[in-house]
Amino acid sequence: MLVSLTTWTAAQSEKLSNVDLCNGKEQASAESRINGCTAIIKTNVDNAKVLAIAHNNRGNAFTSKGQYELAIADYDESINLDANEAKTFNNRGVAYQKKGDLDRAIEDFGAAINIDKNYYVAFANRAETYLKKHDYAHASQDFDDAIRLKPSFAVLLNERCWTRAIIGNLQEALADCNEALRLEPNVGATLDSRGLAYLKLGQWDLAIADFTSALGLDAKLASARYGLGFAKLKRGDLAGGNADIAAAKALEPNIVEEFARYGLRQ
Repeated sequence: MLVSLTTWTAAQSEKLSNVDLCNGKEQASAESRINGCTAIIKTNVDNAKVLAIAHNNRGNAFTSKGQYELAIADYDESINLDANEAKTFNNRGVAYQKKGDLDRAIEDFGAAINIDKNYYVAFANRAETYLKKHDYAHASQDFDDAIRLKPSFAVLLNERCWTRAIIGNLQEALADCNEALRLEPNVGATLDSRGLAYLKLGQWDLAIADFTSALGLDAKLASARYGLGFAKLKRGDLAGGNADIAAAKALEPNIVEEFARYGLRQ
């Protein structure tokens, strides 16, 4: 039986559309990506490589929707089909991190790094996960490796600045923040990180300046609001300091305990 050219072309267009959707082309919605990947999975049951990619991509779409269990199930299937793809382990690690299973996340980021020693994203993700566990020494080491591989990435320099400030490597922290601000000026998070370093150095005026600038860029940055209040109290501005600290607590109820972990107690 002959198939008309019109029918063949429509079938090929539908197939291409599913591939594009599954790959997230033209910023396809998460639901469209899931539908595209599902269609590919149903029609490529004998192609392990294609199936592995489709399950990974569908997992990414589920992660973007906050459906972490579904995402992890897809990543599991992708890894069963292809256990040598570092990105899939990294992506599953992100899903585990977002659902709060930090130890499993660290395992997956480590697996990704074992496959690809130059995968800076996995080093950065593992560093951020160590930060969530308050394991600042390991976080700093992973940021070192991520920055070694991606030396001019301002976001990573800022995150290492923040980590170094917490553990007390204050001059190194300032160097990181200054370089991050040179690469990307006027970033509230980086000004907040540098403010923390100045706070721990006891340089209250410089801390106040950075926290004020950070809040001008992001008024809901609780750490900057608390740091500003802390520095004002140290400068003798009790009314202003207490007002800022109250505002910080309203934004983040655990902010006092968080700064106590950094060695900053009122």
